[in-house]
Amino acid sequence: MKTYYRALTIAGSDSGGGAGIQADLKTFSALGVFGMSAITALTAQNTHSVTGIFPVSPAFIGEQIDAVMSDIGTNAVKIGMLHAPEVIEMVAGKLKQWQCPNVVLDPVMISKSGDNLLQDDAVDALKKHLLPLASVMTPNLPEASVLLGRTIDSPDKMDGAAAALADLGSANVLIKGGHLASGPGIDLLYEAASGQTTRYTADRVNTKNSHGTGCTLSSAIAAGLARGLDLKTAVAEAKTYITEALKAGADIQTGSGHGPVHHFYALWKKV
Repeated sequence: MKTYYRALTIAGSDSGGGAGIQADLKTFSALGVFGMSAITALTAQNTHSVTGIFPVSPAFIGEQIDAVMSDIGTNAVKIGMLHAPEVIEMVAGKLKQWQCPNVVLDPVMISKSGDNLLQDDAVDALKKHLLPLASVMTPNLPEASVLLGRTIDSPDKMDGAAAALADLGSANVLIKGGHLASGPGIDLLYEAASGQTTRYTADRVNTKNSHGTGCTLSSAIAAGLARGLDLKTAVAEAKTYITEALKAGADIQTGSGHGPVHHFYALWKKV
């Protein structure tokens, strides 16, 4: 009997459809992976702002994970918005209970519109409970700065920051350089076991439609790992996917703020 490649996303819902659970499931589908979800919070948001957050109880988040893992199982897990310490502890416990493979941790802290999505007291819980379980974590520069307590704002600082983040417990670290002030987009992958770094460079896409890029990239990495790719290849393919999704969505208007990337650009080209 054939089976799907499977990936579970544990994250918040974006009512605007561009980020969070919605972006994760679109990415999984676009890359040939069957997507499942455990929703950690409901957000009321659009292309301009997050106007409300309704948290899901830790117990019910755990029930969602149990329901998926006890029946369907997964080949990879993508973790996004976990807004509170008790949620982080619940998710960490479930990852251990079900021995979940290929955990991609995107430490979502601030939305594209600048809204805070992670409580201040949750940062320490993230470091303590989740980083040691991550196969790879994918912070952007502001998130890396918060986790390390120092400013990371240049390519020169990214190398040391990646190693320092790995020292906190993550097996591998991909620091995303989209927030660099100028020059090409640079992402840096640090593999703690070997101490090896790999740089991925892509031309910047001139567009305001970048809502959900972090969610999409981390989900694309999870999809690659779910399909059996090694980490470097999964990151490389994910980088190509997000770059093409940005290009394809650059001139499409969705709302009047930061619109989404085009998750299904490859399929729509054929229609």
